[in-house]
Amino acid sequence: MKADKFLTAEQQATVVDAVRLAEKGTSGEIRVHIDDECTCDPVKRAEEVFVKLGMHKTQLKNGVLIYLACNSKVFAIIGDKGINDVVPENFWEDVVETMSTHFRAGDFTGGLAQAALMAGEKLKYFFPHMEDDVNELPDEISY
Repeated sequence: MKADKFLTAEQQATVVDAVRLAEKGTSGEIRVHIDDECTCDPVKRAEEVFVKLGMHKTQLKNGVLIYLACNSKVFAIIGDKGINDVVPENFWEDVVETMSTHFRAGDFTGGLAQAALMAGEKLKYFFPHMEDDVNELPDEISY
């Protein structure tokens, strides 16, 4: 299946709405990217996509990428340097577990949306939303 056909328009809107809601509480920037296939380590691929999407260019280095390869059935969640410098090891572990639970049940929309919401909640402490916050990255799903 082609990545851009993996979710219906309604499902895509649900995920984008979750990203927007999550970003209301944090200055962090959250993106979701869906690939067809991943032929290498999904974290390594997520790092490549992160750079390709320009996510490393945010002012506070506080971008988060939720990556899914729909046909390969692998995923990853990674944060930029600003996040990695201040959060504890295994910071994303509960998000990964939640995604796994949803994905095993075939609920990819719920898994992606919940991951975005959880990322936003987790980032609030380290990167609270600021009065002059600017949305530096698109909220739409990339493919």
